[in-house]
Amino acid sequence: MTKRILVILGHHTKDSLCGALAQSYVQGAMSSGYEVRQIAIGDLSFEPVIRDTSEKMLELEQDLVKAQNAIQWAQHIVFVYPTWWGGPSALLKGFIDRVFLPDFAFRFREGSSLWDQLLTGRTARLIVTMDTPHWYYRWFFRMPGHNLMKRTILEFCGIKPVSVTGLGPVRTSSLQKREKWLAQVEGYGRDGV
Repeated sequence: MTKRILVILGHHTKDSLCGALAQSYVQGAMSSGYEVRQIAIGDLSFEPVIRDTSEKMLELEQDLVKAQNAIQWAQHIVFVYPTWWGGPSALLKGFIDRVFLPDFAFRFREGSSLWDQLLTGRTARLIVTMDTPHWYYRWFFRMPGHNLMKRTILEFCGIKPVSVTGLGPVRTSSLQKREKWLAQVEGYGRDGV
């Protein structure tokens, strides 16, 4: 059976390093014969801010219904996004807030502080660009964005293991360094990891 991979671009534009990285992953995965679907969050039409929790607000726009269907279809989910202010962009966070809902991604147990993970059986990779040097992000900031995405969102919903690839610092990177990152990510795609 062919592995089903969903690549989610969490940058607002495809014309970015994140967009190029997402396409490199897709090319690698397709060259190995994997089934690949893509979501470019910047192309979706949805309200990223939850303004209230009424039934009307919880009705999903068609693009978000399609996103939920793609997540259910996938065996492996790849998120490609920049780190801004230590974490994922507001656009990606808004997408998660609206898509990873109760009774889709998790369900709290009645009368308990425990929950059921509804997205088990899936793995994920985070491909994250940043301007902060890795050692500084890790030891001084304690990787808040990586921990948010990996532990408190994806693993909370049952998606594991979650691998994290941090690429940076981008701002001072050379063309050769960026080409190396693109090749590295294409290799992840070829291996389906």
